[in-house]
Amino acid sequence: MTKQDFTSIRYPIGVNAGLGRLQEEPDYAEHVDQLVRQVLFTSPGERIDRPDFGCGVKRLVFAPNSEISASLAQVTIFESLKRWLEPIITVNDVKVTAINEKLEIRIVYLLKARQERRYLNLEVTI
Repeated sequence: MTKQDFTSIRYPIGVNAGLGRLQEEPDYAEHVDQLVRQVLFTSPGERIDRPDFGCGVKRLVFAPNSEISASLAQVTIFESLKRWLEPIITVNDVKVTAINEKLEIRIVYLLKARQERRYLNLEVTI
């Protein structure tokens, strides 16, 4: 895909003040990265039309930070990404590590349209 082939609304949603409209994301790989983040940070029940969408990483704020919580998060993240984004990515690996008050999330996935391996590393303070 080239720049002319693809454009979408940027996540998180923002307004392009110069144009007076929503910001757009012209890069397909960056768009997919934003979709992954939407799945991670949307809690089930948060979307009216899709009450089971998301995996709710933010909810972990109320869980004790331990290896057990990290393992549960790892399975939840893997299953949610597989369920919601399987048509566009193949999830190769999800690793979640509990370190003090933080969770380190490392995701490796294959962008199917380009057969390109992508990495997403996040740190969530809980």
